[in-house]
Amino acid sequence: MSTQTTDETQPSVARLREAIALPERPPRPSALSMTLTFGWRALLKIKHVPEQLFDVLVSPVIFTLMFTYLFGGALAGSTQAYIQFLLPGILVQTIVIVTVYTGYTLNTDITKGVFDRFRSLPLWRPAPIVGALLGDTVRYSIASVMCIGLGLILGFRPDGGVVGVVLGVLLLLVFAFSLSWIFTILGLLLRTPNAVMGVSMMVLMPLTFASNIFVDPSTMPSGLQRFVEINPVSHLVTAVRGLMAGQADAGEITWVLVASVVLTAVFGPITMRLYRTRR
Repeated sequence: MSTQTTDETQPSVARLREAIALPERPPRPSALSMTLTFGWRALLKIKHVPEQLFDVLVSPVIFTLMFTYLFGGALAGSTQAYIQFLLPGILVQTIVIVTVYTGYTLNTDITKGVFDRFRSLPLWRPAPIVGALLGDTVRYSIASVMCIGLGLILGFRPDGGVVGVVLGVLLLLVFAFSLSWIFTILGLLLRTPNAVMGVSMMVLMPLTFASNIFVDPSTMPSGLQRFVEINPVSHLVTAVRGLMAGQADAGEITWVLVASVVLTAVFGPITMRLYRTRR
C-alpha cells in the first residue's frame, strides 16, 4: 500500500516542480530598486496607519499658531511682523523634531522581528535603512507644505518668492536626511521605541529652543548667545530664513551642506555596522 502511494506521489511532485520551475534565474534587483522598494514600504505603512501623519499634520499648526499669537505682539509689535521672522524657524523646528520618527519606526521593526527577516534576505545591506529614510523624506515634505501653507494664511510673504521657499525647503530636507542617521543609531542601540523617543527629545528640545528660531540672539545673555552661535540648528535656520527672504547667505548655506555631508559620512557607516552586528 505504501509502495503504491509513493509511486503515485513521485510523478505528482515531479509535475509540481516542473510547473513552478523558471526557465532561467531572475536577475537580482539593483541597489536602487531595493532602496526604492523599502521607501515604498515606508509610504504604505502611512497608508495603512494614517495616524502616523498626526505629528506632521498637527504639530506645524499647533506650533505656528501658538507662538505667533503668544509672542507676536510682545516681540515684534504685531503677529503680521513676527510671522515673517518666525515661520522659517518653526519650519526647521518641525522637521528636525519629526526626524526622531526614523529611529522610532526602526526600533519598532526590530522589536517585532521584521529586521531580522530583512537581514536574512539577499539584499543590498543599506537598502532597508536608506529606503526608510527616503520614505520619511515624504513625511518631511508634507510637514513643510502644512507649515508654509498655514504661514501664508497668517500673512507670511517671503521676499524670496517661490524659488526661495523651494530652495529653503530642499536645503532643510537635505539636512534632515543626514540628521536622521543619528536617530537610526539610537533605534539600533536602545531597547524600546519609547526609549528612542525619550532620548531623542532630550537632545532636540535644547537644540531647538536655545536657538534663533523664536527670538534674535542679541537679546539673550552672553553665555546663551555663544551656545546659539555654535548651535547647528541656528545655522540651519539662518540659511533657510535667508533663502526665503531673498537674502541668501552663501556662508551659512555652505555650512549646512558641509555639515550634512559630515553627518552622513560619520553616522551612516556607524549605523550600517551596528545593523550588521546587532544580535
